Formats: sequence, C-alpha cells, structure tokens
Amino acid sequence: MSDVAAVIGAYYAAFNAGDKEAFLAVLTDDVAHDINQGERQIGKEAFGRFVDHMTRCYRERLEDLVILTGTAGDRGAAEFTVHGTYLATDEGLPEASGQTYVLPAGAFFTLRDGKVARISNYYNLQDWLAQVGA
Repeated sequence: MSDVAAVIGAYYAAFNAGDKEAFLAVLTDDVAHDINQGERQIGKEAFGRFVDHMTRCYRERLEDLVILTGTAGDRGAAEFTVHGTYLATDEGLPEASGQTYVLPAGAFFTLRDGKVARISNYYNLQDWLAQVGA
C-alpha cells in the first residue's frame, strides 16, 4: 500500500470510528474542503465545525471502500457506499425523521507532507433527496 493509500485509509477509518481527533490529525492546517455542490472551506477549524454539523444531522458508515492513487505520490481518490440515517434537519433540506439512505459517493485528495491538503467530495444529491422523501 502506498503512503497516499495509507493516509486516505486512515482518513476513512477515523470517519467510520467517529473519531474526530484522528480525523483532524490526517489533515494539513490549511486543508481545502470542497463540499459536494457547495462551497470550499479552508482550514482544520472549519473542517472540525463541518464534522460537528454532520455528526449532529447524520449518522453515516462508509463501506465498499476502494482507494486509487496517482503515480506522483501526492494524489488519490476513493469510491465508497454511504449507509446513513438522517437524524436532524439540515438547513435548506427536507425535514429529518430518521430516514435511511444508501448512496454511492467518491472523493478526490491532494496530499502534502503526508497529510490531506485537499478533499473534494461527490455524490448525487438528487438521489439522496429522493431517498429521504423530498
């Protein structure tokens, strides 16, 4: 396994464990986080707030993880299936009532000095909306 794959694997292991500190430990201080169909947020502090928000609104577990790496040793991608429960209404989205969903998703990574410097997440929002009854 390459260093890139190991870092991305650690990122998703922390996600699935719900370990915010381990999650943040694999990020650069100036990490760029591209939120699916949303804004780019910069920095660990912003990422930590995002994790807190997601933990409040959703319970998710990622399965079927496949990690792909580039040859230069600084980029990678992951494909996975999100198994989730919509716990609390997220602003601008349908009302939450414990709906469950299964959603294919992916992410692109740039690494610097052995840590994640950029992550861009992608999933089909229309698919998710249909699954939660929008």
